[in-house]
Amino acid sequence: MDPARLSRHEGGGTVTTTPGAVSALVVEDAPEAAALTAELLRSAGLEVSVAGDGAAALAAVTSGRFDLILLDIGLPDTDGIELCRQVRGLTDAYIVMLTASDDEIDKVVTFKLGADDYVTKPYSPRELLARIEALMRRSRREAPPSLSVRRYGGLEVHPDAHRVVVDGQDVTLTRIEFAILDVLTEHPGRVLSRDALRERVWGADWFTGDHVVDVHMANLRRKIDPLDGPSRILTIRGVGFRMAETGTA
Repeated sequence: MDPARLSRHEGGGTVTTTPGAVSALVVEDAPEAAALTAELLRSAGLEVSVAGDGAAALAAVTSGRFDLILLDIGLPDTDGIELCRQVRGLTDAYIVMLTASDDEIDKVVTFKLGADDYVTKPYSPRELLARIEALMRRSRREAPPSLSVRRYGGLEVHPDAHRVVVDGQDVTLTRIEFAILDVLTEHPGRVLSRDALRERVWGADWFTGDHVVDVHMANLRRKIDPLDGPSRILTIRGVGFRMAETGTA
């Protein structure tokens, strides 16, 4: 056996790790499909772990640090959508759901629970790698060269520290949610269209439609908006979105 390849068994599933640059976890119960996906990612230069069920996936996420998680919805020991919710509570890694279903309702539910993308089987290797590249591109971009805190009423955005404070309390955002807020607060008073947000946050080759932006925007608003007040992010009908100057407009 190659000494660079390590295997361990956790929670009834096998977790196999191979060194690389970006760390990815493939959660897939079908051994052949898992092996093919893992080999595809390794060929692209990623460090890959494979979990065969939900218990092994949670153990891996709890004990390791991943940049990307490919999560199959159809797992034998747990519902993949519920597992997505649990995993999101443990990590800010990009989550891509893999499924044989193309049900639009499943997509919306999955995005609300914290997934960043959704790929329907069977998918081409080129499509999967392109989607992953689009997600990872945001993390490779340099942050705006500013140490100042951006303030909008009770909202504070610390771009260099990747920190958001709402009314004095730290708020945890996913990478996509923070990227959306980062782009909006980088351009105070400017209205950004959905197309502009897609290009800045996901990349120009993003595949999914406007509903993806809207779902992530709704998740972001729930975290930063007051319970009984107007949104801090204004929707300009037919145009796009911009920050409210004080969060009370």
